[in-house]
Amino acid sequence: MRERAERVSATGNSAESERGSAKRAGRAATGADGPATAAGGAGGARAESRLGMVRRARKINRALADVYYYAHPELDFENPFELLVATVLSAQTTDLRVNQTTPRLFAAYPTPEDMATADPAKLEEIIRPTGFFRSKAKALLGISVALRDRFGGEVPGRLEDLVSLPGVGRKTAHVVLGNAFGRPGITVDTHFQRLVRRWRWTEQKDPEKIEAEVAEIFPKKEWTMLSHRVIFHGRRICHSRKPACGACPIAHLCPSYGEGETDPEKAKKLLKYEMGGYPGQRLKPPADFPGKAAPPLGAA
Repeated sequence: MRERAERVSATGNSAESERGSAKRAGRAATGADGPATAAGGAGGARAESRLGMVRRARKINRALADVYYYAHPELDFENPFELLVATVLSAQTTDLRVNQTTPRLFAAYPTPEDMATADPAKLEEIIRPTGFFRSKAKALLGISVALRDRFGGEVPGRLEDLVSLPGVGRKTAHVVLGNAFGRPGITVDTHFQRLVRRWRWTEQKDPEKIEAEVAEIFPKKEWTMLSHRVIFHGRRICHSRKPACGACPIAHLCPSYGEGETDPEKAKKLLKYEMGGYPGQRLKPPADFPGKAAPPLGAA
């Protein structure tokens, strides 16, 4: 694990060297402004073929698998019900804030049967830190009642059953199926949408169409971990407003290189979570996580 941790971007001198090499390779491939693989990219580069895009996409996935060898769902959970609840709560907030909130929530309501009979006001008060607490409480109560009455108090392991629950869409269902049941699925959250368009794997904007097009590029067995790797990269390096291009380990494969900060030292300052030397989002991260555990709610 120590050897792998040494390869993580922005965590050591060797990683800085790798990023610099990636940046130089990206420039060498294009002359100056971006990868030659960019369809219609800088300098009038030749349009990328479908086969070329698929090969590049798979190279990106392999590179991200090496960088984020520890990629995982960033919500703390111990069973399918906890993951389902945490995923519903994660809408419009960070996984960190959810993880800081759920210990108290699951202590009060450990099962669907317990949550189904919860006092709405008390439930709202517990989940208030996650925002939109009234609508989320309503959804959790509806989900818990449905699990109790229709599924014997168990979270179902089929997509069609999960999306029949109140407030549960395909994104939430795939998180649960992939991480609680080991059934591959692509999680199209805001980070995933942003990056797959930057990488020109798709031009779609509708999440279901994005899911369908990306699914055609990769073997089904890769779908869940691909989702984790892409989301990790979006949260840590390829940010929405200011991507850290100069600190990106896949700069030489990215047709959007240059949209963000390209200076390595300036880009390094933009890195988040363990990449920037800060705590991660989980209070209980997996054993091979190279960063620091997040603090509980209210900790100094």
